[in-house]
Amino acid sequence: MDTHLKNYNTGGLQSVKNSNRARMLISCPDGPGIVAAVSRFLYDHGANIVQSDQYTMDPEGGMFFMRVEFDLAELDKRLPLLEQDFSKVAEGFQMEWAIYPLSRKKKLAIFVSKEDHCLVELLWQWQAGDLDADIAMVISNHPDMKEYVQSFGIPYHHVPVTPDTKPEAERRQLELVNGQVDLIVLARYMQIVSPGLIQPYRNRIINIHHSFLPAFVGGKPYAQAYDRGVKIIGATAHYVTEELDGGPIIEQDVQRVSHRDDVAELKRIGRTIERVVLARAVKWHIEDRILVHQNKTVVF
Repeated sequence: MDTHLKNYNTGGLQSVKNSNRARMLISCPDGPGIVAAVSRFLYDHGANIVQSDQYTMDPEGGMFFMRVEFDLAELDKRLPLLEQDFSKVAEGFQMEWAIYPLSRKKKLAIFVSKEDHCLVELLWQWQAGDLDADIAMVISNHPDMKEYVQSFGIPYHHVPVTPDTKPEAERRQLELVNGQVDLIVLARYMQIVSPGLIQPYRNRIINIHHSFLPAFVGGKPYAQAYDRGVKIIGATAHYVTEELDGGPIIEQDVQRVSHRDDVAELKRIGRTIERVVLARAVKWHIEDRILVHQNKTVVF
């Protein structure tokens, strides 16, 4: 890879273009008047809604979810007052809410082991400007991809992990990411993440599981799939929780296979699905399209 390519990321242009644009995410108990209250609030403050999506689980006693994208002149200066005023509206509807200016790019840390296909996909999409985020660092328990990652101008941290050194390694990882990143992406990072890292990054750690969850949880899913003679294989991107492979599912995809495909072929097909599914999930997160309720996601 030529090192001069690292300057081709175009995300900065997008941020300049959208300097006065923000996204609002809302979840609350359903009831009449929510959309009207939000729309009226933004109108009264001079904002222009450019996109709005909403979903209700059940109009009678269910949860309501909303994503609004809007433009507001001098957003950076006016945002603190906007948030202060909206808190009064939110209180009346028992809302959980947040406003995300597009000009403030999310910072990513990518964790990886030896398999590089998911990492490469993320770097390619970032370089092309399709992932409008900053990749702050790559952390790996192996040194294999250091030169490749650094050719993009991205810091690479080698933090070895063994059964004896795992607690110390996790402390080092937390030191590296804590306060420095908004999202952690496990791009085929073949270590179980501890609660000490999960808790401060609740619903902000995305993992790619190389099977169509909830089937074939744990290790060697392609061997399990082959032994069962499955006709479809897939991949699942989900948020990480303390329950192994049990967090809220963000995205899944599958491909048909046949009895002619051995384990090696299943792995080859699976790698393609994994890289696409993980990249989609990361893109949706940084575009503020995901709301989590209990152990499910609403993806707008």
